[in-house]
Amino acid sequence: MTMTSLITGASSGLGAEYARQLAVRGYRLVLVARDAARLEEFAAELTRTGASEVEVLSADLSSPGGLAAVVGRLSETARPVDMLINSAGFGLPLAFEKNDIEDEARHLHLHVEVPMRLMHAALQGMLARRSGTILNIASASAVMPRSTYGAVKSWQVMFSRWAGSRYRSRGVTVTAVCPGYTHTEFHQRLGLAKGEEGISDRLWLDAPRVVEESLRDVARGRAVSVPSKRYKAIYTAARLAPTGLMAKLAARGR
Repeated sequence: MTMTSLITGASSGLGAEYARQLAVRGYRLVLVARDAARLEEFAAELTRTGASEVEVLSADLSSPGGLAAVVGRLSETARPVDMLINSAGFGLPLAFEKNDIEDEARHLHLHVEVPMRLMHAALQGMLARRSGTILNIASASAVMPRSTYGAVKSWQVMFSRWAGSRYRSRGVTVTAVCPGYTHTEFHQRLGLAKGEEGISDRLWLDAPRVVEESLRDVARGRAVSVPSKRYKAIYTAARLAPTGLMAKLAARGR
């Protein structure tokens, strides 16, 4: 039986890498992002490389209409979604007091309210079928005092831990993926050229590795996936370290 995965933020970064790896595994794909032209181009690329079926859904999740369109697609009983991947997101500078508060509100909405609403929509069908998978692409920053980015990612992790425990017995797994610094377009969108992030080369991960390891953890039913041994150690230490120390360390990267 062919499974269907809906991926937000699918036109770039980790979202695009999930699409590539799931296409190889035979999934039907529903790609969600704002840029319709870029989505169509990516869908064509996936089709050329063997994807069985690719559906494009251009939607701005920060707008009520865009969010409603994706909720509607997740609610379709005739075309069920077996896997939801919440990968849409963006970062802001760490100086909260200098950021535009409307940008901060949009950041909070996209990282918390949007995945919450999409999970709620997806769970209705998944629980009825007693089968389904949800991935929330969080961050190792979830356990670090790191302005509002760490805060929203912490919400994703805590909710995923609860939901993973709550719904596992009903056939649905929920996993928060917590990568560290990963080579994608995320930092470019913050206006940083390569090498300007203030992070040692040893701490960078490649997107294919992050996705491969996280999908392996999902198959094992883990509520939290931290790709790479290096970041597993950092993640564990950060949960135990004093807040002041971790805030200073976390402020080094951008």
